[in-house]
Amino acid sequence: MGEVWISAADGCDMIRADAIVILRMDRTGRLTAQLRDEAKVNVTLLEGSPGGARPPADFHRRLIRMIAELADSDGAQLVRAREEGGTWSWAAESL
Repeated sequence: MGEVWISAADGCDMIRADAIVILRMDRTGRLTAQLRDEAKVNVTLLEGSPGGARPPADFHRRLIRMIAELADSDGAQLVRAREEGGTWSWAAESL
């Protein structure tokens, strides 16, 4: 079974997908993940924008679906959000 990592909003941090217990998406499109630890640390996976191109309302569900699909792959995978011309998607690459 492969490991799945998610790139945080700043692009510098990576979060292991199996450390996430809650995903939250607010009205601005900001997506945060609460990690499985005693401190209940929250990490921003995607910055929101009140007036810009927002990701679709089910974008966090799409991330869960991609993680489930990649969990069966070999090796480690990195997932990151991508926006092109107002269309949002999750992209995966091998690490």
